[in-house]
This record gives sequence, C-alpha cells and structure tokens, in this order.
Amino acid sequence: MSIESDRIHVEVVYALPHEQRVMTLVVNRHMTVEEIIQTSGILSLYPEIDLSKNKVGVFSRNVKLDATVRDHDRIEIYRPLLADPKDIRRKRAEQAKLASSSATKKA
Repeated sequence: MSIESDRIHVEVVYALPHEQRVMTLVVNRHMTVEEIIQTSGILSLYPEIDLSKNKVGVFSRNVKLDATVRDHDRIEIYRPLLADPKDIRRKRAEQAKLASSSATKKA
C-alpha cells in the first residue's frame, strides 16, 4: 500500500450561532476522530470545546471519539443543548392548551 493511499481528505466543522468554521485536512486514514480534531487545531481556536462533554458526529450521525472515518467525511463538533427539546415541546403544548381553553371560555 502506498503512502498516498493511506491519506484521506476530511473536514472538521464547528458552528456557533453567527460563525461557522470548516477546516479541510488531509490525514492518515487510520487516525481516530479525536486525533483528527486535535490535529485540526480547532481546539485552540475554540477553547470552550470540551471533547469529554461535546458530542461529535459524522454527517449528523453521532460517533465515538475512537471511531475512524472515510475519505471526504465531515466530522462535526456539536455544542451542548441549552434546553432539553422534550421540555420545550411540553411547555409549548401546555401554553397552547391554556390559550385554547381561555379562548373557549371567552366565547
């Protein structure tokens, strides 16, 4: 196997509300997701990223840090959720129920 065929192209992506960072790298195909993220330098640019807390994925599918990737994969670093989606839906449903019951009482 040649050295050239041991190399793959990947992207490391981190998105903030008003900024997106996409880093394109050529790495050894046997590197793990964690090694690629560390090699990218994104951790020094965004010190708030904590790989023990932030989830990571490849094309929107969660992966573990010890996973390997394929040529042209996109490694995504996810920000922590500010609120639980289930709680948000529950609160919206309660508000809608209250709004409809108060509208019914007025009618």
